[in-house]
Amino acid sequence: MGRNKLWRFEINASRRNVIEEGKEIFSTIKGQWRPYFENTNDLVLELGCGRGEYTTGMAAEYPHRNFIGVDIKGARMWKGSTVAVENNLSNVAFLRIRMFQLLDFFEAGEVNEIWMTFPDPRMKDQDEKHRLTNVEHFKRYRQILKPGSIFRLKTDNYPLYEYTLEVLKNPELTISELVHTDDLYQNPGLLAEHHGIQTTYERKFLKEGSKINYLRFRLW
Repeated sequence: MGRNKLWRFEINASRRNVIEEGKEIFSTIKGQWRPYFENTNDLVLELGCGRGEYTTGMAAEYPHRNFIGVDIKGARMWKGSTVAVENNLSNVAFLRIRMFQLLDFFEAGEVNEIWMTFPDPRMKDQDEKHRLTNVEHFKRYRQILKPGSIFRLKTDNYPLYEYTLEVLKNPELTISELVHTDDLYQNPGLLAEHHGIQTTYERKFLKEGSKINYLRFRLW
C-alpha cells in the first residue's frame, strides 16, 4: 500500500465527517443521522460516491439538505472529505461501507433521495448479483427511502442503462414518474438538474466522446 494512501487513511480516521469501522459512531449512527447533522433536514445519499463530487457539489447548492457519500474506497473518499472541510460544508458526511450493508446504517424511511453516479457496471452475467441496479439492491434502497422518494442514476454505460430500465419493470418494484435519456447533454431540461456538477469519470468519458445516460423516478 502506498504511503500517500496510508496518509489519507490516517486523515480519514481523524475526521468527524468520515464514518468508518473503528469509530464508535460507526455502530450507533443508524437512525441518528439527523442528530449527527444537528438538524431535521432531508437526507440525500450518493451511492458509490468515489471522490464525492456530487456529495459536496450538491451540498453547496442545497445547504438546507444533508448529503452522505457512501463508498468502500477510503482513499478516494478522502478527497470529498477534504473538499467539505475546506469549504465549511457542515451538511456533508461520508460513510465507508459496501452497498449490501445499507440496511445496517439507515432506518426504514430515513432517506429522502438517492443519487448513483457512474457505478461499476459489472455487466458480465456472473456479476449481476453485484450490479448496483439489480432487483435485490433496489429492494434495499426502497427500505431506507421514504416512500415516493426520488432515485437518480447517471452512467456512461448504455448496457447498464438499458438493464436498469428493464429491472424497473419488475413487478416486485413500484415506481412512478420515470424520465430518462440516453444522451443527457442533448437534454437541457434534465441536464439542469445536475447544476454543472461533473465527476472525474464523467469528464473523462465526455472527453472520449461517450454519451451520458440518465434516469430519474420515484420508488415506492
